[in-house]
Amino acid sequence: MSKKAINKVISACVPVLNGCAKIFAKKPKELISLSKNGFADKKVYLTAHRGVTQFSPENTLPAYEEAVRRGYYSAECDIVLTKDKKWVLSHNEDMSIRLWQVGNYSDYTLEEVQKFSFKNGTNHWNKALHVPTLEEFLDVFVGSETRPQIEIKGDNIDDLKKVIKAVHDRGMGKQAIIISFNLDQLKKIRSIDDEIELWYLIGRIDQKAIDEVKTLGNAWFSPHFAQNDAESIQLAIDNGVKCSFWTVNSVKDAEFLYNLGIHYMETDIICN
Repeated sequence: MSKKAINKVISACVPVLNGCAKIFAKKPKELISLSKNGFADKKVYLTAHRGVTQFSPENTLPAYEEAVRRGYYSAECDIVLTKDKKWVLSHNEDMSIRLWQVGNYSDYTLEEVQKFSFKNGTNHWNKALHVPTLEEFLDVFVGSETRPQIEIKGDNIDDLKKVIKAVHDRGMGKQAIIISFNLDQLKKIRSIDDEIELWYLIGRIDQKAIDEVKTLGNAWFSPHFAQNDAESIQLAIDNGVKCSFWTVNSVKDAEFLYNLGIHYMETDIICN
């Protein structure tokens, strides 16, 4: 069966599937809140991982609006390009992971993408939901203290310039954070803008990564928590490299980092 035929069948089934999902959906279980576990009076800066996903599917506007309402330090998104070179929010290029549609975002125009329905995530049957553009995401943070954090999936210099322009058009040059696993991509962004804050996504901290991040200027590490220990974390501290760890989803892990002097963490936990 062709991709077009598959999508036609899916489109016919979406109302029924979403209706069944709504009937059998369970409320999200109550999650741990750091503010209820002794952190309320301490400086802890939390990033909402792909938004507050207990309220809406990841990388959707309501998930970020909730992050701003709750006063998160920052909120992280992922962006990919459509067929007509528009940046939209998604962690994966394969849209079938989150949407009732087969194919990649690069196969469809923005107009087409924003007509597709979500198939999972809290309140995914909300008819008002759509795949947001980068610009719509940034608009959520205008006038707030919460920092938009953008992970870019792509490294064409012209496409990267569009991201930086969207940030500066909203006066967010000092508010936004750009993050990436791709060092060369971060270097390209630094060549476009010498002030915007960059976070280098890595696994385990080592001397090679430290030497790399120092070439960027005004850059942090964003290391994978599970791949690090007190020794590797201390290496970053001793070298004067600031860190925000992902993904920290228990008070025990948060306390471990806090006691080492790390106060920036990315989490799926609800922050009160």
